[in-house]
Amino acid sequence: MHKADGGTFKGTCQTGDSFTAAACNEKVIGARYFGEGWLDAVPESNRAGYVSPRDSQGHGTHTASTAAGNADVRATAYGEDLGTVSGVAPAATIAVYKALWQSKDGQQDGGLTSDLVAAIDQAVADGVDVINYSLGAAFESAYNDPAQVALRNAAAAGVFVATAAGNSGPGASSLSNTAPWTTTVAAGTIKSHTGTVTLGNGASHTGISTTVHRQVGPAPLVLGSAVRVADTVDIYADYCMPDSLDPARTAGKIVVCERGVNGRADKSVEVERAGGIGLVLVNSGDESTDGDLHSVPAVHLDKTEAAPVRTYAATSGATATLTEGGASGVYPQVAGFSSRGPSLVGNGDLLKPDITAPGATILAAVSPDGNHGRDFDYYSGTSMATPHIAGLAALYLTEHPTWSPMSIKSAMMTTATPTKTADGKNSDDAFAQGSGEVDARAMLRPGLVYDSGERDWLAYLEGSGVDTGTGVKAIDPSDLNYPSIAIGDLFGKQTITRTVTATAAGTYRARASVPGVKATVSPSVLHFSHPGQKRTFTVTLDVTTATVGRPTTGSLTWTSGRTAARSPIVVTPQIVRAPTEIRGSGSSGSTGFSVTPATSTLTATAYGPVSSSVTRGTLTQMQEISYDTEIPSGTKASQITVHFDAADDTIAGLLWGNKVDGVLQDVQVAVPDSDGTITLTVPRPTADALLVSLVAMGADSETVTPYTYQVNHITADSPATGRVAVTPERAHVTPGKPADLTATWSGVPADTRSGAWIEYGNGAGSFLTLN
Repeated sequence: MHKADGGTFKGTCQTGDSFTAAACNEKVIGARYFGEGWLDAVPESNRAGYVSPRDSQGHGTHTASTAAGNADVRATAYGEDLGTVSGVAPAATIAVYKALWQSKDGQQDGGLTSDLVAAIDQAVADGVDVINYSLGAAFESAYNDPAQVALRNAAAAGVFVATAAGNSGPGASSLSNTAPWTTTVAAGTIKSHTGTVTLGNGASHTGISTTVHRQVGPAPLVLGSAVRVADTVDIYADYCMPDSLDPARTAGKIVVCERGVNGRADKSVEVERAGGIGLVLVNSGDESTDGDLHSVPAVHLDKTEAAPVRTYAATSGATATLTEGGASGVYPQVAGFSSRGPSLVGNGDLLKPDITAPGATILAAVSPDGNHGRDFDYYSGTSMATPHIAGLAALYLTEHPTWSPMSIKSAMMTTATPTKTADGKNSDDAFAQGSGEVDARAMLRPGLVYDSGERDWLAYLEGSGVDTGTGVKAIDPSDLNYPSIAIGDLFGKQTITRTVTATAAGTYRARASVPGVKATVSPSVLHFSHPGQKRTFTVTLDVTTATVGRPTTGSLTWTSGRTAARSPIVVTPQIVRAPTEIRGSGSSGSTGFSVTPATSTLTATAYGPVSSSVTRGTLTQMQEISYDTEIPSGTKASQITVHFDAADDTIAGLLWGNKVDGVLQDVQVAVPDSDGTITLTVPRPTADALLVSLVAMGADSETVTPYTYQVNHITADSPATGRVAVTPERAHVTPGKPADLTATWSGVPADTRSGAWIEYGNGAGSFLTLN
């Protein structure tokens, strides 16, 4: 098959289980499967699906039909007309390279790296133009991971690669595919398919629904545990697990089922089996709400809407009515499940994800085998967002068949629009949305593009500490010619360089802004007399008032008439290199330490010391005691000290995490040092509270572990228990050169821990721990 860029596609149709060469056609022009490694590792008795290119689960069919399915296809399910669907690039052809597999027990689902690499390499050899990579690892892959290297080779060969950001959000640094040669895609919401639950008390609650097409009820509303079978525990039935509901008690009722443990759609299968006529699926945490095609009419409610429904359903005589429609939420928002940056592998010097595309409640074709006999279904995930970008890249190549993958990525990124926050405002969360949501029309008129190739990527890798063995000279990773700008450690001032290529003649003027950082573009005006002309410029970023250690987001926009090319800027400012903690002992004393300033003036101000009262208690075997510590407004630093007087055969420790709006986040484990003490120091806390849970596991039920618990919050006006000073308080210094300081203290309790905060400006500081 001859392609628009002058090349030739050389794929083939590989036969196998329930798949003959006749399965290929004018749409699917190639199909292969790669499972040598997986098939060797998984016994035949545990294999599900087909040993062939045929899809049995539905994921591959869904992504392929989203990217390049035919136009105006009528979608139906359970006899309901769901409307028409079209692929993003309906004129494009599809080549299938299956490397993901299913096991009967679900424990060995997925693919092996060797099979993935073989599939990628074969796709490149066959001559594909775009690779849709809707998969990822549990953790962020290293740049030299074999699959990422194979994708780099693909991009170097001119293949556009779209990769899924991952579904581990909304926690920070939860991304999967973050290499610069791929386009990493976050998932955004679309206009909601809604349904409403009207309770017998008159209250109405709207959620997501694709299955309520006509009124259901009024009918009795019950919790799963209220209609469980006799030999099932309440919690099992509350999750509507298989065979947990009693048909004699469930028939004719609308059942409230908790999200989690089993599949969302499996819950409605259980309700239908037991004779229920409707489902209200309720979230208990900040999870997504999804428009699954349920076996009975269903409405999925978020945590806020779910709480009163759950409470009401537990009352005697509760009833509910399900109806189609209701107010749609603000869109597009980045979906809660969509993985967030910053990239740990990139050390904050490369912004990921790159862009957002629709990925929540997406209707497309699926394999009937894995979807209860349906040919179409609604799926959610960054896997669903990625083929939107892959399809748009295919469309772009019809217009510009010889453009490089990075030029196409740049065109998408610099013309993207901000996603929304829940209250309808433009989001500036670049770690969630990247450059924003792709604009399919604007991307075709970018004005300027930031291009790069394999040699640039190798230089970036060398600068990132990866030995490529190529001899390519390293660059500062922030200097990769990328459509976004990121500096993971902006120490005072840094200048980055970019080169743009014009897609049309024009004069472009720069506008750059980053809160708390002075941004200077030079030159600030670029003239282009013809397409293809290149110009190089620099952006100098100088920290002024930005709080240190916290990412700050801004942008650089080049404008010519109605054309604008916008690049997000994300930097983490720093003004001093200083020790996180300084230790001293005694009721009075002094200690010296060094700091390295980024500016010519160094200030150091001491706050405290603070020594709060100590709580004493005991833990028995397997006991857990929790402390919920509110953080006062204006707190500069907090320190929690826990000491365990544990026996040799007792294991002690704690779990702790930040609480924001009452929700626990980022839970961590801490264990005692050799003296039995755990010290948690939190500079510049952003949370409302800290939750600390103490745990001791003794050898037997008679084990008792005494402990002490103390928390010191330091604010500008904390009552001092003694005196702390630092000298010099102000000094003229040489930027980048160490400077010596001395902290002195007196009048502090010698038998109790005290804490002080030494602040250098912009929130930077060191915690002085005494005793």
